[in-house]
Amino acid sequence: MPRSPLGLDVSVEQYLNAHSPQHPVLEKLEKVTAPLELAMMQISPSQATYLAWLVRLVGARRAIEVGVFTGYSSLTTALALPKDGYLLACDISKEWTDIARTHWQEAGVEAKIDLVLAPALETLRKRIVQGESNSYDFAFIDADKLNYSDYFEACLRLIRRGGVIVLDNMLWGGSLAKKTSQTASSVALRNLNERLVQDARVDCSLIPVGDGLMLLTKR
Repeated sequence: MPRSPLGLDVSVEQYLNAHSPQHPVLEKLEKVTAPLELAMMQISPSQATYLAWLVRLVGARRAIEVGVFTGYSSLTTALALPKDGYLLACDISKEWTDIARTHWQEAGVEAKIDLVLAPALETLRKRIVQGESNSYDFAFIDADKLNYSDYFEACLRLIRRGGVIVLDNMLWGGSLAKKTSQTASSVALRNLNERLVQDARVDCSLIPVGDGLMLLTKR
């Protein structure tokens, strides 16, 4: 059972997840990931169904994911993309993404996913140089927090006007609002939130789904 980072009552969290229907392979992957030491990095079923809904709402055909882990969110995105959809998945861990590949194959979406094992900023900046700016519809960022600002800037260039960028963990267990944490990651996220609400290039909405999702639409 995914934890409730914002302290949501367990029964409410269970109710949310019970009413967030999952593909059978997503259910299987959730169970495979749960015993892992870093299982808390996986988004919850309620977040997953919300992401899938956004992908379909935007009519996304080309998407980006920064931070794959065991592939739960990338599988969610790939399943929501059309048959000819494309997902650029950025990560550095072969160990975790090998688990992801197995489940992408089982769900029949591996052909949609272009997994690049390299520092994500390097991958994104290469795509910009290769002329892919303004050619993506959707991006989900859920990786190391110190680089969130740079990931956002790169994705903003790659996303088309009207495209959507989603950043995870933007409430950081509620500590950003309470200012109870002064770790490097929390300071970086707090500063980014403050900057994004004043960024004239995007429209934004910070919502308490999971550990906080910052939703951004490129103007």
